[in-house]
Amino acid sequence: MTKQPDIKTFGELKKSGYKPRGIKQELRDNLIEQLRKKDAGFEGIIGYEDTVIPDLQTAILSRHNILLLGLRGQAKTRIARLMVSLLDEYVPYVAGSELFDDPFAPISWFARTTLDELGDNTPIAWLHRSERYTEKLATPDVTVADLIGDVDPIKAATSKLTYSDERVIHFGLIPRAHRGIFVINELPDLQARIQVALFNILQEKDIQIRGFKLRLPLDVQFVFTANPEDYTNRGSIVTPLKDRIESQILTHYPRSIDISRRITQQEASLTKEQKENIEADGLVKDLIEQIAFEARNSEYIDKKSGVSARLTISAYENLISNAERRMLINGEENTFARICDFAGVIPAITGKIELVYEGEQEGSAKVANILVGKAIKTLMLQYFPDPEKLKRGKGQNPYSKIINWFGSGNSIAIDDNQSFTDYKKTLNAIPGLKDVIKELHPRLSENQKLLLMEFLLHGLSEFSQISKSYLDNGYAFKDMFESLFNSKFEEDDENYEE
Repeated sequence: MTKQPDIKTFGELKKSGYKPRGIKQELRDNLIEQLRKKDAGFEGIIGYEDTVIPDLQTAILSRHNILLLGLRGQAKTRIARLMVSLLDEYVPYVAGSELFDDPFAPISWFARTTLDELGDNTPIAWLHRSERYTEKLATPDVTVADLIGDVDPIKAATSKLTYSDERVIHFGLIPRAHRGIFVINELPDLQARIQVALFNILQEKDIQIRGFKLRLPLDVQFVFTANPEDYTNRGSIVTPLKDRIESQILTHYPRSIDISRRITQQEASLTKEQKENIEADGLVKDLIEQIAFEARNSEYIDKKSGVSARLTISAYENLISNAERRMLINGEENTFARICDFAGVIPAITGKIELVYEGEQEGSAKVANILVGKAIKTLMLQYFPDPEKLKRGKGQNPYSKIINWFGSGNSIAIDDNQSFTDYKKTLNAIPGLKDVIKELHPRLSENQKLLLMEFLLHGLSEFSQISKSYLDNGYAFKDMFESLFNSKFEEDDENYEE
């Protein structure tokens, strides 16, 4: 942190040559300097380099109030918080002022009176940019008093002042954000009458409290966030307020697996031990991201609600923790994330998806398993030949030995508690499985080969070549037709019992 200036009085401040600026001009000037230095800014925001960030920079250069509009988990609040980096390191204010008045343009009674009485001897304090950010989550119970302020009867009584005197006002969040950035998250959740109070501040620079009009030329950079779904589900932005928010910027979800993966790896919170002792191959990382992409296109999930980036972050953390749990149970020093570890990812998915009626009928856990299966099926074709095309073609099928082995009545179970030795033994027991990996992906480590062997089993099941059933802590694989016949016999038995 840069050391704050050693200026103590208004007189010293004037001699220093300091020139005050409004916050919008301050943001604009600092952004111009940043752009000239080829500094991208907004560190940690991935995937918006060619879309959201240019729009945001344009709005700042235009000195606009901003509305960030997008579904949940699209970094809207994070973008707003990063705007603080465009503020000056320190700004001076009249010491003791609750509104952090600019000594060159005081707006509160306290600052005006102090400057009139002390002149150049007025004490000056310095405000760091981290203290110039205020954030409020809009909820239906937010009041005008919360945002604007209200008359304090105790102040009026003890100071023997009338209610029309501004000194009896207890200021709300917005006046206290003077010379700063004020963010309201989920704007449509605010009641319409509260929104009306906001647009009066944006346009007229005055506020009304208990019928007393008070003109306060507040200097505030407003940033609002909203979810498009809120417009129909919970409320709306009143037209006069929306008209006064000069720039509306649309956010979006990551548009590629690579971008989504970079976001997850940046945001996932892993311990030092997890990073050092648990190997996560690119395959399992891509699978995590593909789950989110499948969810956003699923007929079971409400597309208007969206699928937050927090799903993949939580899912990846669970994947690594599930592998860590197995490592600890088996007394191993290290391990690697397996496909069976995705059984531990299900709780991270179910809590972050909003189901439509069809999804509710299936159940959240089943929908989560369906999403994992679809992700496996999608990525299968990036690593192996399409089983359906091979089945229709006349060429040699590299999966035939595997499928025939299961067709002979064999089956295996892979659970997420298996030691490395048992896991390896189980996979190597399947004829032809190791040969397929060796032929198609010869230059892999032992861990990667085993992971691909397990992945291939899941892939074949998704293409209906073999059967997969769910265990409490893993998966079982067997012949597809045996599974169908057993299912039919079970149904017949139930009918017979009736």
